[in-house]
Amino acid sequence: MATLIGTMILAIGLPAWAGITYVGLVRARRGDELPPLPPPRRRRTPARKAAWVAGLAYLAGGAVHLYGLSYMPFLQPEDACWFGVGIMDSPDSSSALPVSLVCHGIEVVPWWVNPGLLVLAVTAVTATVTSAVLAWRGSASRGVS
Repeated sequence: MATLIGTMILAIGLPAWAGITYVGLVRARRGDELPPLPPPRRRRTPARKAAWVAGLAYLAGGAVHLYGLSYMPFLQPEDACWFGVGIMDSPDSSSALPVSLVCHGIEVVPWWVNPGLLVLAVTAVTATVTSAVLAWRGSASRGVS
């Protein structure tokens, strides 16, 4: 194992280090300057923070909903019950919102999916409205129309 690590260092690390050093020497000889610094980042305002929270809540809500939909019967309904409960039969009922799949009276979708969707949806909508209101108040206080 140590031989493999040493070989990887020799095969990848040393040529990379040599290339970086060569580029630095060529730049120093030609007198090239370093690229200018990027402009400073804009100040983080409460409206921007609320927008980030809203975006993350929308993203997490979409991920949880896709996870819940992975239990749904799409091509062969009996397979959904087979993988979820172990019974080879068609599901009693299924719905996408609220996410539900019932096979022989047993709910297959985990219990936390629908409450999680509700919490994330409320968070996303609240943060979106908060972000819009804070941005509007901030622009009104600066006199920007």
